[in-house]
Amino acid sequence: MTKKPQSPHEKLFRETIEKSSMKQEVFNATQEAFSLFKTISGELAKEYTTTAKKHLKYDVPMEMEEHGTFEFSLKFGGDILFFLMHSNIFEIPRDHNVMRSTYIKEDKERSYCGIIHIYNFLSDSFKYNRLNDLGYLIGRVLINKEQHYFIEGKSELGFLYKNFRHSIITNDSVDKIITAAIRYTIGFDLLTPPYEQVKLISVDEMKNTLSTMAFRTGKRLGFRFYPDQEEED
Repeated sequence: MTKKPQSPHEKLFRETIEKSSMKQEVFNATQEAFSLFKTISGELAKEYTTTAKKHLKYDVPMEMEEHGTFEFSLKFGGDILFFLMHSNIFEIPRDHNVMRSTYIKEDKERSYCGIIHIYNFLSDSFKYNRLNDLGYLIGRVLINKEQHYFIEGKSELGFLYKNFRHSIITNDSVDKIITAAIRYTIGFDLLTPPYEQVKLISVDEMKNTLSTMAFRTGKRLGFRFYPDQEEED
């Protein structure tokens, strides 16, 4: 039987299929991790509510709310944490510390990751529709096809989770990440803005209610703010 000639594009098609399949694998792993973040956050909010009833003098709820396939929020006290999963897959830059690890050198596909961002906003920014207010990225979780992860971020988030080879997404690890994010947020206080920044106000701003005034509020607005030193993987 005569062998059918190979298409000149077969190699190209095979490479396309392999790359797309690998990225889909990473996407699935990230989506599973994001679902776990959502589940653990909901369970944490329920546990908090049970405990709070015994100790709270004022109503200070903790609430998890879904905002679609790739976003949910966890509100507590005067803060909200937003967890956002990016729908695309990214390759870690060549000059990143992680790329020097033997874990990546053993299999380059491990350097392709999905990302879950964790942002901190003031809850009053949404309650009073203060559109000029700022939020802060306090950490981002990068997850590969094997559900191994590392975190770039502030304080506890950035320093505790930096071993890509041994850090794997589990119920316990996700609980620790969310706990660290809440703990960092609680300690990340709102500072008084510089006097010079707020000493002038327009008639239009004064006529509006506080909810629509153009004062921009953020936890470190007006102060020099340096990211925490990044640890080497």
